[in-house]
Amino acid sequence: MSVRLVYRLFGQVLSWLALFARSSASKDAEILALRHEVAVLRRNNPRPRLSWPERAILAGLARMLPKVLRVHRIVTPGTLLRWHRKLIAAR
Repeated sequence: MSVRLVYRLFGQVLSWLALFARSSASKDAEILALRHEVAVLRRNNPRPRLSWPERAILAGLARMLPKVLRVHRIVTPGTLLRWHRKLIAAR
């Protein structure tokens, strides 16, 4: 039990240290991306549909996020590439 607690505390301290090392712009971009994703998910759709302005916002914010955090977002790099291919095909 105590080893588990020490492990969790150590993990939390390391995550705080990593947070201090990141730039303010990176933190702000992550907060904005998370808020926008929450707003999309609150629509109560099983599979949310994003409009073009929403896609543009998330694509712009995704560029500012560190690579490690981009993997866990609704909008992954693969999603951005798919949107771009659809846009090109439509034109």
